[in-house]
Amino acid sequence: MGIRIAFNLLQVLVVMLFAPLVAGTTTRLKEIVQSKRGPSIFQPYRDIWKLFHKDEVISDRSSWIFRFTPYIAFVTPIFVTLLIPVLTSYPLFFAFMADMLGGGFVLALGGFFATLAAVDTANPYGPMGASRTRLVGFLAEPVFMIVFFTVSFVAGSTIPYIVQQRWVNPISNFFEPAHVLVMLAFFILILAEGGRIPVDNPSGHFELAMIDESKGLEYSGPSAALMKWGGEMKLFVLLCIFLNVLVAPWGLAQGTGLSDVLLAIPLVLLKILAFVLVLVVVESSLAKLRLFRISEFLGAAFVISVAAMITWVFAS
Repeated sequence: MGIRIAFNLLQVLVVMLFAPLVAGTTTRLKEIVQSKRGPSIFQPYRDIWKLFHKDEVISDRSSWIFRFTPYIAFVTPIFVTLLIPVLTSYPLFFAFMADMLGGGFVLALGGFFATLAAVDTANPYGPMGASRTRLVGFLAEPVFMIVFFTVSFVAGSTIPYIVQQRWVNPISNFFEPAHVLVMLAFFILILAEGGRIPVDNPSGHFELAMIDESKGLEYSGPSAALMKWGGEMKLFVLLCIFLNVLVAPWGLAQGTGLSDVLLAIPLVLLKILAFVLVLVVVESSLAKLRLFRISEFLGAAFVISVAAMITWVFAS
């Protein structure tokens, strides 16, 4: 039991330490594709360090929601990290505390409080971005539900470790139409929940066009650092769910030795780098959608997820 708790804590450290690196690598590769020099891949670490050493200014109109939201946004990805396979293919101590649906609700909790905090300060741009964020969430949540229902039909469970063993490990299951469709639907969800192009542009700072970034406009100092760090960890956690649970458990530790788990760290990061390359190609090939076109984009994800469930029902 003690070793499994230690591995859980190691997973948390990996997510906290390497989430900014993944964000920095993504930004750097996008700049290279666009023939720009761009910032260093370590720039997110510098930004977080700088923000932690700056003074914090809080509006007199804000309530406790605004003050507590950065901590909630920072903690929720860490809690989900305890439930999913980040480094090991076998369940750890907290693996059965909640399933994938429960983890999705926990991540949504952080987004919900961030939306409330954006409205709380009476800044005109915060509520605008918050309403757009709720629009994206309203369209994305049904896709989450259908994806998890399909997973439960196939694997007989929504516990990430069980799904991994019953669906992904047999190589023949990987090429099933239902599996391919679920992966495609979840990939679209990552673009939406991570605030990526074509839904949103994380590098854009024009207030009238912001969606996800506008929720943190009023934060400064340590609170801004927590919001930034929490957003990067959320993307890292979604990538771990997608790659380690739904796509391929390659690189995860099979043994219970410390060396096996430590070896899994560079292998998992290599797998995430491969996904980042795909993400960069997608973002560099598409333009940001107009607001009214986002519903069509997520509607297509919903249709794909429903088609995956129907395909599995008829195939079985």
